[in-house]
Amino acid sequence: MLGLLEAREAAARERVEDLREEADRAAQALEAAEIELDRRVIAREELAEALAVSAAETTAVTEAEGESAPAPVSGTTVPPWREGLPATLLSPDYQRILGVLQDRPGRGQGPVRAKDIAVVLGLETLPTKVEGVRSKAKRLAERGWLVQEASGMFSVGRRPVAGPVGGPSA
Repeated sequence: MLGLLEAREAAARERVEDLREEADRAAQALEAAEIELDRRVIAREELAEALAVSAAETTAVTEAEGESAPAPVSGTTVPPWREGLPATLLSPDYQRILGVLQDRPGRGQGPVRAKDIAVVLGLETLPTKVEGVRSKAKRLAERGWLVQEASGMFSVGRRPVAGPVGGPSA
């Protein structure tokens, strides 16, 4: 009887070890896929920024020539804020984030966390959703549309930005 129990225990140990190895392989595959995804997101955002800079330059030339106002930019592009640049130039997601901060009652209450912005936007407070909002709010702050506090919270405020902002969240 004892031999039978020992055999079952050995089989269970072997199964646990096999599952651990399988979990390690899955974790490595997940990490590689996440790295690839991050690279693709950065590449897309860099391209979108380059297109936005080009569009902003074209808009500046067009405005200097006295033609019509710029059309909204699609995608994730956020041109640097400057006096007279309408928020309608931003994609709808960015306009919604600006709207949350501009339209909230008691704006003098101080800056807002990305999680709170996500809640007002009706998003689930899952880390991926909150990080998406934080990324967009940071981009708005980098481009002068919002102010990012030292605590990582965001508030309404605009400031001119000298030129294109580089870096991974561009």
